Amino acid sequence: MVRKIEILLLFAAIFMLAGAGCSQHPSSKTTDLTSEDSLLKVKIDEFVQVKLTTDLGKLTDKEKQMIPLLIEVAKIMDDLYWEQVIGDKQKFIDSIPDTLIRNFALINYGPWERLNGNKSFMASFGTKPAGANMYPNDMTKEEFEQWSDKDKTSQYSIIVRNDDHSLKNVWYHEAYKEKLTKASELLSQAATLAEDPGLKKYLELRSRALVTDDYFASDMAWMDMKNNTLDFVVGPIENYEDELFGYKTAFESALLVKDKDWSLKLAKFAKFLPELQSQLPVEDKYKKEKPGTDSDLNAYDIIYVSGHSNAGSKTIAINLPNDEKVQMAKGSRRLQLKNAMRAKFDNILVPISQALIDSSQRSNIKFDAFFSNVMFHEVAHGLGIKNTITGKGTVRTALKEKYSSFEEAKADILGLFMTTQLIAKGEVKEITAEDCFVTYMAGLIRSVRFGAASAHGKANMMCFNFFAENGAFERSAQGTYMVNFQKTREAMNKWAAQVLKFEGDGDYAGATAYLEKNGKVSDALQSDIEQLKNANIPLDIVYTQGVSTIGLLPVTK
Repeated sequence: MVRKIEILLLFAAIFMLAGAGCSQHPSSKTTDLTSEDSLLKVKIDEFVQVKLTTDLGKLTDKEKQMIPLLIEVAKIMDDLYWEQVIGDKQKFIDSIPDTLIRNFALINYGPWERLNGNKSFMASFGTKPAGANMYPNDMTKEEFEQWSDKDKTSQYSIIVRNDDHSLKNVWYHEAYKEKLTKASELLSQAATLAEDPGLKKYLELRSRALVTDDYFASDMAWMDMKNNTLDFVVGPIENYEDELFGYKTAFESALLVKDKDWSLKLAKFAKFLPELQSQLPVEDKYKKEKPGTDSDLNAYDIIYVSGHSNAGSKTIAINLPNDEKVQMAKGSRRLQLKNAMRAKFDNILVPISQALIDSSQRSNIKFDAFFSNVMFHEVAHGLGIKNTITGKGTVRTALKEKYSSFEEAKADILGLFMTTQLIAKGEVKEITAEDCFVTYMAGLIRSVRFGAASAHGKANMMCFNFFAENGAFERSAQGTYMVNFQKTREAMNKWAAQVLKFEGDGDYAGATAYLEKNGKVSDALQSDIEQLKNANIPLDIVYTQGVSTIGLLPVTK
């Protein structure tokens, strides 16, 4: 049976211009594609609409006044992310005559299906460029590596060509000057309304950072915020979009309201980081660094999201800053997005468990276990080491474009390790290790549905395949999975040690070979994923969001 995406490509070819690359766009000519459009509608319907709201009673009048301003900043981050992915958003969208294809492109931030291996669903676009729109499309890795420029690996610049075809480094604040200047002004305006001193300082410094590309001071200020109810993650942050080298960061934002009751329950866990670091199941040399103890854990409602955070699988937790210097000095902040997490658990994880987890273990699927696994995944980014033990610099630098996949794999498995350790200590009481193991298994299946194109996808597949090879679960003839608790615990420790060694050694060649072999979806798993499609289980969530959704008035311009 021909897969849906292939059918879409076939019929899209009827009315799209031939060609490839980010500089080309589909023809404005249209063709009646009624029957084929229905196939695309099925894909769109795989996403569950979720409204982003919160209890406005938690907020002061001035905080409510800040929200429309911050959403305007978020919209600018969204436009900037489109530029980094494909170029002019409006030109791209306006060039698509078919409404359904246009809507699907909006979900995917371009013509590549992010939750299906980045396959192109528009015939005039070929393979997604590994460097997105952050490098010249005709630039080779060899050309970049041979080019002498001290700033070329900066997180905050794009690479373009001079008139003579040579390479040129352009800082974000220069490349996107008009939009970043406007965003900076709006942040400054919001800062004048901030009543919490920590939030006020952060917004002022972040405003300056957007027009200087110096984010260190604002990252440090963000770490110092403790009592704010409103929070705003904004700027160029994650490097997943850059699959060429993993150097360049993408623009995004997340506007958050703290759930103080849940946050109070989580506050105690940060103090266990040094102890848990010492207990990691690996040789001492791979855990010699001491994690920052100023880290904190909090739960939030997310009320607006844009840019990279809104592309592909929706974020359900945040662990920042990424700057190793900040992490060594102050640790990091772990933000659990409780409303997004609950939406995924109820709409996706529970139906998956009913379809693919053995009936005897479905009672182990619990929201608190899902919450803990996700939360400690974020905490675990702070464990292990940031600098290689082999003199190859930071782990991020040594592993290059493979870093993100292994860092996500590390966080995934160490998060599970931390949860089980805290349960054994009696610090986590509502759930059992068995609950966490089964919920983790169902969570892996949920995640691998997104394919293995992204760093998270590759990390998920490495974890899944390692567990499979070590007998952590059994797959029945009916296609359901039963977790072997003892073998899961053993596999957890072995996989944790393996990932920590790849990172600590800065073993780029070994990591590359391992990822190539094990970062793939098996035929049996793909068959089970198709079963979930046939059962009409949603793939992911998409947001209805904005000032009117929250219940506020838009900013007066």
